[in-house]
Amino acid sequence: MYSHFNIRVYGLLIANDAILVNDEIIRGRKVRKFPGGGLELGEGTIEGLQREFREELGLEIRVGSHFYTTDYFVKSAWDNSQVISIYYLVEAVSPDFTLVNLFPEAEQTVWVPLSEIRAEDFTLPIDKTVAAMLEKR
Repeated sequence: MYSHFNIRVYGLLIANDAILVNDEIIRGRKVRKFPGGGLELGEGTIEGLQREFREELGLEIRVGSHFYTTDYFVKSAWDNSQVISIYYLVEAVSPDFTLVNLFPEAEQTVWVPLSEIRAEDFTLPIDKTVAAMLEKR
């Protein structure tokens, strides 16, 4: 039995025909994912996504349109929860931003050309779904 929902928000930052992707070490496991993370109690999805980009990348973003919300059951790879992920298209507040990896020992943020996005390159099932949607665009 699952004990709770785990609500996560992610941003799809696309510029110059490339998308921002994180390669992270999470609990000793290498994970390729889109930037973002878990909501904190009392936080809305947009506020949480803006916080995640600030915390992980030192980047201020504007959240645009909704892209995708999980529409099938996903059990967390980390605990006994059901994961619901919400993806938004985002843009940097400053168009000439410089990426800062605030956790270089555990995280690397890279630009991947949209023409090279492949679902199988992502680790988590919902990111695979979103990557497949981007492949078809």
